[in-house]
Amino acid sequence: MSKRISPAQRLQAEIDEVFAGGEDLSRAIERVAQLGAQLLLQSALEAEVTAFLGRDRYQRTATSEDARAGMRNGYCPTTVKTTAGPVTLARPKVRGTTERFASQLFGKGVTKTNALESLVIAGFVRGLSTRDVEATLIEALGEQATVSKSTVSRICEEIKTQFDEWSARRLDDVELDYLFLDGSHFKYHANAAAEPVLAAWGIDTDGKPVFVGLEAAGSESGDAWEAFLTGLGERGLACPLLVISDGAPGLIGAVERTMGAALRQRCLIHRARNIVAKVSKNAQGDVKADYWAIFDLPEDVGPGIDAVKLAQSRIDAFAKRWRDSYPAAVRALLDDSESLTVYLLFPRDHWTRTRHSNFIERTFGETRRRVKVIGRLPGEHSCLSLVWAVLDRASAGWRGFTMTSTGLRLLADLRRTLHGPPTQLPQLHSENNTETDGASTDSATAIA
Repeated sequence: MSKRISPAQRLQAEIDEVFAGGEDLSRAIERVAQLGAQLLLQSALEAEVTAFLGRDRYQRTATSEDARAGMRNGYCPTTVKTTAGPVTLARPKVRGTTERFASQLFGKGVTKTNALESLVIAGFVRGLSTRDVEATLIEALGEQATVSKSTVSRICEEIKTQFDEWSARRLDDVELDYLFLDGSHFKYHANAAAEPVLAAWGIDTDGKPVFVGLEAAGSESGDAWEAFLTGLGERGLACPLLVISDGAPGLIGAVERTMGAALRQRCLIHRARNIVAKVSKNAQGDVKADYWAIFDLPEDVGPGIDAVKLAQSRIDAFAKRWRDSYPAAVRALLDDSESLTVYLLFPRDHWTRTRHSNFIERTFGETRRRVKVIGRLPGEHSCLSLVWAVLDRASAGWRGFTMTSTGLRLLADLRRTLHGPPTQLPQLHSENNTETDGASTDSATAIA
């Protein structure tokens, strides 16, 4: 490429090549996010030099009224740390000036920036559905920072198409042992508070992670969760063995109505937060340690009813120790305490990951970090597209579960006891929902 082409122009061409090359969409999005950060920072540096010298590259001094003495003298590499990873910039050098040039964006020797990265994220997020990445960059840094309209349009259309196809796909072939449910709040309607996005992911019978569903909702009410779960059933998802979630009443009720054949595990991390919040600061460390000790069972304790009984006896001991000092914390522990130990019926290799729903919550945190800088997304579809893009990309790196022969036998036994023949989630307009759910609930209760 010609030396007369600036580093920023080279980056623009590289972004276009990523999408023209037919690379997998999830990897392409991640690459463009990093290149976008690099492009914006690079454009900012070059714009600073233009403003300092008072003229564009290869513009003669005589043709600019604001030109000062000096000239560009190549570039030196500079590494900048961003949340998309370290990026290398070509930092412009100047010579022959009467005043020393120093970047106002980075200063001397600065290797980390947050303000400009926020602009990158804002542009990237907004472009997912509104196609105004170009406008965002121009507003921030001027015409030299633009990304081609064809690139912006391609990003928007491909993500929208991929998300719509993913949301409508059939789930008949997805057979889950574990289903994790969680919601996270985002602002995407004008003059409205943050609203939830409901998500479901699971571990299938082969131990592989599966990103199952994503949907916007007006609230985390029982009706909203029930509609979400029923929709998964409409697309063919069968009832899992264990559902892991927080203790939101609406969510619990929806699970019991739509997945009566499944056992339910309450997230231990959410419950720990509830308990610690009711304890004075000077005792929080001791209470928290006692709480987690409940579930730290000896290695010779295998999965089953005996493990559940041991944990429940420890819950009683915790309540006896702390009931006088912190009765509210004890009440929080004892409320629905049976749901805290259900995971102990499952393979021991899976205990550390099936006892909480914090995994998808951490991934939601990545999504919130990306949108925090813009305050509100420009609409519901934009919000869902972004959340899906981040979760879908993250799901490629999710770890599955190890399935040993002992564990597989245990899961098979649980499946026969709970489900008998595979249990489908209730369908809309089904006349047999109530009767099926009642029988399934009895089976689950018998095991627990």
